[in-house]
Amino acid sequence: MSSQIQPNGTPAPTKDAAEWAARANQAARSVTRSFGRRFLFLPGTHIGAVSLPSSSLKSLSGPWHYWWQAHYVDCLVDAGRRELAGKTKFDGGSRPSAGRLASRLVTTIRLRNLLRFVNDYYDDMAWLALATLRLEKLAEETRKPGRRRNAYVQKSLTLQFDSASTDDFGGGTFWSTKRDFKNTPATAPVALYYARTGHTERAQQLVNWLNSKLLHPERGIYQDGVRIKEGGLAVDTAIYTYNQGPVLGALLELGGEDNLRRADLLVDAVKRELTLPGMEVIRGEGTGDGGLFTGILLRYLALAARDGRLPAPTRDTAKSLVHSTAEAFWAGRRVNTGNPSRGTPAIVFSFDPQRPAAETYPAGAAVELSTQLQAWMALEAAATL
Repeated sequence: MSSQIQPNGTPAPTKDAAEWAARANQAARSVTRSFGRRFLFLPGTHIGAVSLPSSSLKSLSGPWHYWWQAHYVDCLVDAGRRELAGKTKFDGGSRPSAGRLASRLVTTIRLRNLLRFVNDYYDDMAWLALATLRLEKLAEETRKPGRRRNAYVQKSLTLQFDSASTDDFGGGTFWSTKRDFKNTPATAPVALYYARTGHTERAQQLVNWLNSKLLHPERGIYQDGVRIKEGGLAVDTAIYTYNQGPVLGALLELGGEDNLRRADLLVDAVKRELTLPGMEVIRGEGTGDGGLFTGILLRYLALAARDGRLPAPTRDTAKSLVHSTAEAFWAGRRVNTGNPSRGTPAIVFSFDPQRPAAETYPAGAAVELSTQLQAWMALEAAATL
């Protein structure tokens, strides 16, 4: 099915669910085959290279992006859920299932992180806790026993979240072990994790803090954080797309009239504040960490699109935002001919949905894992609708 452009400049979303799933499979194969590799050549391990081209030495000595790997786990769980529904592996019968790769990846994150899951950033740990929680649920649904390791991850990281979610600054969750900054990137996914693990009172307290401290009163979207400055507290007013995603997820997970009303308003605010001019396409946030931001928001917009408690117009808006943005990523992809190698992903997706990959990642340019996970995440979100 070909893509067409609507009068308002937005790519017309493809309606065929099977095609969205096929696109997600292509993205999954491109990332896992190109970026995925063993850690230190150890059997049974799997980790994503930070960028391509790369080498094993560079992967070990270069920057360690813990939270990119956590979202890699989440993407593999998405693919695993489609495998469960379609009873077909995303990468063929002879290769590991998505769930098995995700399990190997969680184990390898611990190896790469110096034999522990704890690190200095509570938002990093929250993303891994959420991904591992979804992986455990996938294991249950596939009737494969979950590993004791998953329970250990939950127990270990929950203790970290409990220690970081204090009354300082009136509530919220610290961003790092420096404990001088509480922000949406940490508080929102921790709130969502608490809500999904039955700690609803703690989750609601964190959501209430976000609403009172960081919700922009006019724009209706969440600002970045609150930090100590010159002996007092100052709000960091930066607006990032991905911050809205886990807040939306927490609101939906908690439910109730007030939270659902706020979720309804948030979807509308995202469309109004965070889309490209004249389009229903979520803006890009660049490379590096920002290369994940749009995809994360789409993951949670897809939840809103499927939530029957929200008004139909809100669900339609969320669905349109997901489909239109995913279509833009797909339409802008650059396909490499021949066999993919460690230096060249099979498909290269742009980090900016408004610009094609041929422009943002010309032939020979280094391609970052974060930006490819983002597009894969977007396609997985579209495939759920």
